[in-house]
Amino acid sequence: MERWVLTLVWATLPLTAGGVLAEATADWSTAPRIVLAVLAWGAWAGGLLAVLVPRPVGLTALRAVAPAFLVGAVVAAWGVGGVAAAGAVVATAVAQVLVARPGPAAAAANASAYGDELRFPLRVPPGLFAGPVPLARLALAGAVTAGPLLLADRRIVAGVVALVFGIPLGVLAARALHSLSGRWAVLVPAGFVIVDPLTLADPVLFPRARIVALRPAPAATPLTPDGLDLRLGASAGGLELRLDLPAELYRTRRGGRATTTVRTTQILIAATTTGRLLAEASARAIPGTGQTASPPPTSSSPS
Repeated sequence: MERWVLTLVWATLPLTAGGVLAEATADWSTAPRIVLAVLAWGAWAGGLLAVLVPRPVGLTALRAVAPAFLVGAVVAAWGVGGVAAAGAVVATAVAQVLVARPGPAAAAANASAYGDELRFPLRVPPGLFAGPVPLARLALAGAVTAGPLLLADRRIVAGVVALVFGIPLGVLAARALHSLSGRWAVLVPAGFVIVDPLTLADPVLFPRARIVALRPAPAATPLTPDGLDLRLGASAGGLELRLDLPAELYRTRRGGRATTTVRTTQILIAATTTGRLLAEASARAIPGTGQTASPPPTSSSPS
């Protein structure tokens, strides 16, 4: 249901916000106004495609475009005013809120899933919202728009400089944002997998037979001497994975350029929709609190 609400809100953005943008740029010269319109229409179409055909790369684009539209609507409304301007801000704000919900991330993750696996996105580290994520989004938006707009306005030198520096900056920003779209806790037939390029060099499979418990972890959950906390500051959606024998993991540091080997029987992560994750894990015979490991259920009946 939420996905279709987002589809409706996004599909109507040209009606709810497009007019305000056009009015705000009415005194621009023709070429920059056309370039901005082309960029806005392209971003809107890409966002709509990302909603209708969810994929991790589309999620990255959606997470960059939605806040850019909101900022653009606020700036445009400041100069235009009136009911239409307020409506543009409200519409883009609603779109941003819906994009930030767990639904789009879960849809994108599972659209690229393999076979009988369920992917549950990990929570974005809250500290990133205090600077790195907004700055990366701003850098990406600036890299895409500054050069073309300056060139269209016949400021050739400034436009070329913006392109020369903006293209690599935009690529770096896009890669940084995309790393947040591929962080998952995954239920697979063999057990439980953690995929997190921010903290682990490679995805790690924890076989069902080795899992002692997969259970909720409050923010104050104590770490064992060999415990590993991969929540990156997230206090909500905590999960604790306990193992009967130490598992070997390769922990990434400094943006993935260095790794350290860690052996642990306790891992803490922070995921979205943890209630559904734990319910699905129980259905797949992954033990929770007070349970012991058991074989996975089969669809065949005894003869």
